[in-house]
Amino acid sequence: MRRIIIRLTILLGLVVAVACAPPELTPSVTPSVTPAVTENGPVAATDAPPGEATEAPTSTKEPTMDAATATVSPTQTKPTAEPTQPPFEPRVRLELVAEGLTAPVSLKTAGDGSGRVFVVDQAGLIRVITNEGELLEDPFLDIRDRMVAINPGYDERGLLGLAFAPNYEESGLFAVYYSAPLIGESHPGWNHTGQVSWFTVSEDDGNVADPDSELSILRADQPQGNHNGGEIAFGPDGYLYIALGDGGGANDVGTGHAEDWYDVNAGGNGQDVSQNLLGSILRIDVETPGGYLVPESNPFIGEGEQGLAEIWAYGLRNPYRFSFDAGGEGELFVADVGQNLWEEVNIATAGGNYGWNVKEGAQCFSASAPNQPPEDCPDAEPDGTPLVDPILEYENANAPGGLGLAVVGGYVYRGEALPGFEGRYVFGDWSTSFGVPDGTLFVATRPEEEGAMWPFEELEMAGREGGALDAFLLGLGQGPGDELYVLTSQNPGPQGSTGRVWRIVAAE
Repeated sequence: MRRIIIRLTILLGLVVAVACAPPELTPSVTPSVTPAVTENGPVAATDAPPGEATEAPTSTKEPTMDAATATVSPTQTKPTAEPTQPPFEPRVRLELVAEGLTAPVSLKTAGDGSGRVFVVDQAGLIRVITNEGELLEDPFLDIRDRMVAINPGYDERGLLGLAFAPNYEESGLFAVYYSAPLIGESHPGWNHTGQVSWFTVSEDDGNVADPDSELSILRADQPQGNHNGGEIAFGPDGYLYIALGDGGGANDVGTGHAEDWYDVNAGGNGQDVSQNLLGSILRIDVETPGGYLVPESNPFIGEGEQGLAEIWAYGLRNPYRFSFDAGGEGELFVADVGQNLWEEVNIATAGGNYGWNVKEGAQCFSASAPNQPPEDCPDAEPDGTPLVDPILEYENANAPGGLGLAVVGGYVYRGEALPGFEGRYVFGDWSTSFGVPDGTLFVATRPEEEGAMWPFEELEMAGREGGALDAFLLGLGQGPGDELYVLTSQNPGPQGSTGRVWRIVAAE
């Protein structure tokens, strides 16, 4: 039966599992990143003290959007729909596009007018689906030999992100995020390094990339194997946005986590902005390949600021997927996977603090008793910076009546195939169980009252028994014409060949 959700308030009993949290690893130091570069080339790697973090080279490129609000002017986006929309019915049909993949987690277009879509397979491949719907056998890119060994049963590492340069048609450049073996000796015993790199398409074949063209953009050492984020995307301003989780483990505490201002929960990377980049959305200028510059409009650049210059928003646990609205005001929607009790979606803005680990969703959180949240907690940092509540939240499947174990971010719909969906946010949840594929798709509607939670409801899958997805939901994608795709598997981990790509179409 279809569920309509505004904000769940079921009283919580004790729950038995920690969402997406493998055992803790040990050693403890702060992650490093590749240094920023000057206009004359890379700077030698250093571990700068927190107070010197804002000395990273800055970019003077003129942004094409308001950096304080991360919204674009109406002239830079597609026009929004007319005020009168067709009737809305939360019912769609999934049309199979491709199968035989391992773990498709993302789908992007190159913006080159070819009509192709590029599917990111967590196992280490990027595959091409042509405009005619053919899944090419030869991969666009294969980086399996550059990744850390991933666990087939379940893993949050792998090839996780893809972003084509805004001028891809001319430059042939695209960026990827993947989990590499630990690079360097700064953090012995840590789990891996999050690697963001440029690659270039082959000069001879537009459906194949040059594997030898890799050029490092940024690295972030990860103390543990989970909570990696991994989404990357170019914003309407032309800058590259990068999602980094809080470093893994449970509760944002333990090995590899920094001290912060909230002593009740023994610190955590989500609330730290001076010691590492984890638990944040980064914003950097990569217009010139070979490192990066920091946009002068980033929130932690300026006299007296004490944050790392690359950080654009923070207070996040595992921002597994984010997307920019292709219309409207170009808002940035960030889905943040919760701990035990709450899943959330935020609209992120420059300098925003989204609460983790002081809060889980809009609720107070206790690192020592994650199933028993305290009644009271701060709503702001000591300096008055508010902890921004999400636009929507729902209870985790560990709680009675919970909807799923991990929110999967989606897109604001701006296509034409789904009457009545214009401006609504389509997203989902991975599954209610590790043992049974039981993912869900939802659709949320912007409320008329400013600041109110977005009401959302389950999307019914026409032509399927009970209207259910009956698969693990690994990701959503936005293809040509801003139409939406769904990425699924019958396996909880990156193994086998049950990965499928579906296009969302009208139920008819």
